Amino acid sequence: MNARTKSRSPHGRIAAGVPRWAVLAAYATTLTTLPSCVWRIAAMIFNVPLLEHPSDAHPSSAFSAGWWYIIALSVVSEALAFLAVGLVAEWGEVWPRWIPGLAGRRVPTLAAVVPAGLGAAALMVFPYAMVMFAFGRTLTGEVGGAVTHGWQTAVFWAAYLPLAAWGPLLGVLTVHYYRRRRGAAGPLPTGLARAA
Repeated sequence: MNARTKSRSPHGRIAAGVPRWAVLAAYATTLTTLPSCVWRIAAMIFNVPLLEHPSDAHPSSAFSAGWWYIIALSVVSEALAFLAVGLVAEWGEVWPRWIPGLAGRRVPTLAAVVPAGLGAAALMVFPYAMVMFAFGRTLTGEVGGAVTHGWQTAVFWAAYLPLAAWGPLLGVLTVHYYRRRRGAAGPLPTGLARAA
């Protein structure tokens, strides 16, 4: 197995100088949203008895939000989590060839660090949301939210607790990306530009 094959991953080639822990953290970040997406779709679209459904809601109404909203929320959250892989992959350092006008050019460090840092900071509110839910409250402190009992509560926590790791993992990856890129701010290696 040559070095090129070894550094190849399912989500693109891993950038030079990225340690294994960072790669594992990036993949773990993508998985933090998956259990909650599955729970949300199962409970709100397929009416699996994972929570108490309002008696006045039509079984397929997904609590009046619409099934499309639940699917969109799940897809968008998974896509945003996947962007963490860009902090360890070559496509996070060099624009891919399918982007007109930018193909092969270096991604400015702050173009990745600023949105990732803001995202990590915003995601730090999630543990607060979980505590509020535990007390039967919404983020604003009002009584409400999903109602679960017994085993439903255990399944809910198992599905949503991984989201609490999303912000910290993204924060650590963002700091690592920034430090690694600032240390390698020289000209782009020819092979890296060609590979993009």
